[in-house]
Amino acid sequence: MARINLLPWRAERRKQRQREFGLMLGLSALAAVAISFLIVGFHKAQIEGQNERNAYLRDQIAQVDAAIKEIEALDEKKAKLLARKEVIEQLQANRSQMVHLFDSLVRTIPDGVALTSIKQEGEMLTLEGRSQSNARVSTYMRNLEGSGWMVSPELSVIEAKAGNEALPYQFILTVKLANPNAPKDLDGDGQPDPVPQTPAEAAPAPPAAPAQQPAPAAQAPAGATP
Repeated sequence: MARINLLPWRAERRKQRQREFGLMLGLSALAAVAISFLIVGFHKAQIEGQNERNAYLRDQIAQVDAAIKEIEALDEKKAKLLARKEVIEQLQANRSQMVHLFDSLVRTIPDGVALTSIKQEGEMLTLEGRSQSNARVSTYMRNLEGSGWMVSPELSVIEAKAGNEALPYQFILTVKLANPNAPKDLDGDGQPDPVPQTPAEAAPAPPAAPAQQPAPAAQAPAGATP
């Protein structure tokens, strides 16, 4: 015998499906919220880590800046010490230059020439004076060139002036100071060349001869009177 279900089963299934859909929707919403919290937490941790790294880098940069300032101060102090050392070396090398300069001025000036003014500006020396003739000035310039302590004499003014009949010509010339004893840099490497030794200096000194013993005094013959 056939059995027929007359109950509203379709409505019951629809309600059950609606409940299942609501449950799935709630679970999906909870999963979405949980995933959102996880994503936000992950990004927050990344941001905090990056901020810590940035703070560490800023601290290291501050330390490097302080070290750079200290190095710059040391470089400045080093430059001042090197400049002072260079000045001392120049003074040491040229300490006798002025003595030789005045000695050369006295030795090179010929008869018929008199100096009235001497002015130094750095390595340039300006000489003013009077002379008997142009030839005397030319002789003086040649003497200066050959002195070794002054080079490149250049005559800037020479003219006849009244007021001194013995020395009618007034002249102004400039020379460059030189130090023949200063070390030279012929190879252009920025370092003074070593002073070459002469054969006498390079050769070792011969050993000293042993001192000769004095000859014994001759004895007087017997019976001789002193």
